[in-house]
Amino acid sequence: MSRDHGLRRLRRHRRFDTWALVAALSLTASGCVVVHGEREVLPATTRAEAAEALAEFTAAYNEADKAYDSSLDADHTTGALADIDGARLKAGRANSPEGNPGYSPLELTDAKFTIPAKAGWPRWFLADAEGNKGGDVRWLLVFTRGGLDEPWEVAYLTLVAPDEIPEFTTDRDGWAEAVPADSTDVAVPPGELSEEYTTFLTDGGEVFADGPHTSAWRATRAKKSQQPGLARQYLDEPMRDGDYAPLALRTADGGALVFFATRHFEKQTAAEGASVPVPNGDVLALTTGEIRQSLTMEFVSNEVALDPADGEVEVLGRIQGLTSAKGE
Repeated sequence: MSRDHGLRRLRRHRRFDTWALVAALSLTASGCVVVHGEREVLPATTRAEAAEALAEFTAAYNEADKAYDSSLDADHTTGALADIDGARLKAGRANSPEGNPGYSPLELTDAKFTIPAKAGWPRWFLADAEGNKGGDVRWLLVFTRGGLDEPWEVAYLTLVAPDEIPEFTTDRDGWAEAVPADSTDVAVPPGELSEEYTTFLTDGGEVFADGPHTSAWRATRAKKSQQPGLARQYLDEPMRDGDYAPLALRTADGGALVFFATRHFEKQTAAEGASVPVPNGDVLALTTGEIRQSLTMEFVSNEVALDPADGEVEVLGRIQGLTSAKGE
């Protein structure tokens, strides 16, 4: 899903001057002098504004989910989440034009914020909250923005078991450390994780630890591809530029917690005399063309992984959504 951030910035009005003043006063009080926001190392935001951003996202997400209207949270999502959420709402609207008949509001409580101090843009932070959906997991949301005149948008959303969330490195003021994409002091530079992951899904290897999103996913694919009368082919592509750029936080053990995105294709081709299984209504709503002998589905996925200083990378969570499909 493409986003015209230039046009959207023209119609957004937020009180960023207040934030800038608060940040400047806070840093001045601690002995730092703000010379130029693009070059100076600054906290991405204040904790109060982070809490406000989370509340605004949740409200917009609920409005969009209730109405099945992607325009209602378009200003609060970007990157992989915008693709996944936008397609979900598009399919929902096609099948239920009057809105979501099973709507129940998302509630995010017990929120914790990990805010890195860094120079330049984009600036970003992690919100870790308890949700009333998804079971016994924590909701990890990565908020990002490319300038003071832009609103906070969620680029990554994953669900992780509480005991799998690592401790982060923080300075004496409680600000976290962002790990650069080209950092070589972790097992895989964060900027290379998307490509490494897609390579692993195709060829295997020893970069990633066994788990539901690595070895088990490969095994599931292999099993499905052996179904009589129906061939399944898979193609995986990295996503690492712009709003899909990986974002990483330094963990207390010297590694990094990395959020990254990938794109996946699955083509189902029926043998002569057979047919492709009829997909559900949500898939059909996102499908162009006529499904005769094949169906190609495109998915976007966002992952969160522990990238240690040494050893195997562990993928902790993954949320994937169908974004389009084509029948032939």
